[in-house]
Amino acid sequence: MRYPQGGGLTAERQQFREELRLKAAERFALGEASAAIAKDLRVSVRSLQRWRRTWVVGRGRSAASSVAGAGIAAEAERETVHAGAELAKGPAAHGWEDQRWTLARVKTVIGRRFHLTYTIQGVRKLLVRNGWSCQVPARRAIERDDDAVAGWVQEVWPCAEGSRRPVEPGWSSRTKPGSP
Repeated sequence: MRYPQGGGLTAERQQFREELRLKAAERFALGEASAAIAKDLRVSVRSLQRWRRTWVVGRGRSAASSVAGAGIAAEAERETVHAGAELAKGPAAHGWEDQRWTLARVKTVIGRRFHLTYTIQGVRKLLVRNGWSCQVPARRAIERDDDAVAGWVQEVWPCAEGSRRPVEPGWSSRTKPGSP
């Protein structure tokens, strides 16, 4: 079910839906057509097809039960624990020279290790949900030279950034007045 706490159904109604799924699973095993099962059980063909997909992927009667989602969540939780162990090894253990985890690197490790594809934002949400956070250094590096940084900001950065103002005044026409 897609909704928490049984989708707003009472315990009796949840039990009824569970029995329907299990009856459908028995008939899946017999190889009956989805349309016939849906008509007999008085459910939509679309729901029955979804149940059949779950049953095929889960390979069995228990996969058709409504608590199959909890099994999937438990499996994802186990993978998250393993992902945490992989991240604890550090980036160097996974082939990067420095000790910096980026979302792209975490995504790569998850893809290589677990054969799962996440987006960058999906990786961020996964990490936050499991207690990982962005890390900022607690103190500045000993090697930092504040005078050199201040000089760079005043001298180099303005040249690198460039001026946003045009060198000569703009012209609203597409052609210049002196052009042939």
